[in-house]
Amino acid sequence: MNTHFNKVILTGMLSTLITCFSCEKILETDLPENQMQSEAVFENLQTANSVLSGLYAGLFDASPIAGDQSGYYMGIYTDDLNFYALSNTSGLLEIANNTLIDSNSTTASFWSSAYQKIYICNTILEGIEDSKGISEADKKRIKGEALTIRSLLLFYLQQVYGDIPYPVTTNYMINQSISKTQVEEVSHRLERDLQEAVDLLPDAYRNTERIYINKKSAQLLLAKVYMQHLKPQLAEVLLKNIVQSPLYHFQTDITKVFNKTGTHIIWQLKPKNNTDAVKEATAYYFANAAPLFVALSPSLVSSFSTGDLRKQYWMTPVTVGANTWYRVEKYKVRSNNTTEYSIVLRLEEVYLLLAEALARQNKIAEALPYINPLRQRAAQPLLNASVSQQILLANILAENRKEFFTEMGNRFLTLKRFGSLDILLQTKPNWKDYHRLWPVPQKDILLNANLNPQNSGY
Repeated sequence: MNTHFNKVILTGMLSTLITCFSCEKILETDLPENQMQSEAVFENLQTANSVLSGLYAGLFDASPIAGDQSGYYMGIYTDDLNFYALSNTSGLLEIANNTLIDSNSTTASFWSSAYQKIYICNTILEGIEDSKGISEADKKRIKGEALTIRSLLLFYLQQVYGDIPYPVTTNYMINQSISKTQVEEVSHRLERDLQEAVDLLPDAYRNTERIYINKKSAQLLLAKVYMQHLKPQLAEVLLKNIVQSPLYHFQTDITKVFNKTGTHIIWQLKPKNNTDAVKEATAYYFANAAPLFVALSPSLVSSFSTGDLRKQYWMTPVTVGANTWYRVEKYKVRSNNTTEYSIVLRLEEVYLLLAEALARQNKIAEALPYINPLRQRAAQPLLNASVSQQILLANILAENRKEFFTEMGNRFLTLKRFGSLDILLQTKPNWKDYHRLWPVPQKDILLNANLNPQNSGY
């Protein structure tokens, strides 16, 4: 596989750890002679945690869960956002118009940034396995965090590209000619890895700001994998375990959902500097003029009733002359930020997934307590037990769109899970069935023929 990767060596008081390098193949990773060998890095808890912190920072900077990636790209690819730029900046116009080609630079970057972080996860997993200087409890926790992050990245890659490489080593001799793993086997491996992570991780957060993964984060991701492959009974057990935890409380105030101190937050990413804005606050912003890049799609805006408080507090109209557009306003602080981190997982997703898992088992009455709190908070009428399974599932699909627009690619993932991607034909005239997947980057296939065949349609 061809990409540039960041080989992380963080600098600390006790040792020099990670510097950034580029290379032709994503996992070609021997340390240069003037750097410490990875064995030394993982003999000390402080330096091992430094490598792990560097991985979290990398997720915020450039990864599928960075604030300007899945939410943005999948927003214009589906129907959350309209794209207004006329030039094909970084290939975004092709994404918005559903006219992707395999040399698109943005989709290639999405792929490579994920595999860069997967390499770092594998470095951590290999290093911690052989460590003699770190306690067993800390080794388990570090391994659990790295496994969960690797699984999260591979989950996004699987959903977006289908069959994908599943690297589990830093050995470039293996990885330079790695083949794709079929979707079903990827799912099996994700389930196995996440089950292990759940067993390894504690419930307690190691930071009160919830910026590091805990057991419940891994449980939610495992439940998402189960739900994406329609295993609602297995997901139900995990999701109920989360909602019953004393760690979490439903946020009843619509204005505080994106405040970093909320106990509805399961996991969030912290900006590099203490007062930096999160990317979601700036990526969608425009004012006093027509949007240069994106605005919320008319189909999304019109899906909200007039009294829906999410429309009032999470989007802002911008009127110029006779035209009005709506910008995303979930994150509001664009300078001197002290109140917002980038939320990756929150309790509302647990609620809607649990409602869906129960509805798919025709447990209608049991599902209602997990969709109605979101509707009540948004000042919407509650559903009652007379609703049919079909209508309840349709409401859950609609509620996902209204609750999670532009968040972490939720719209794409939810439509895919419901088998409803063809609904995009209503607003996306170029949409074809094969657009359920993106093309594998051309440059990677040229360097590694084992990544063939290319996805259908490309």
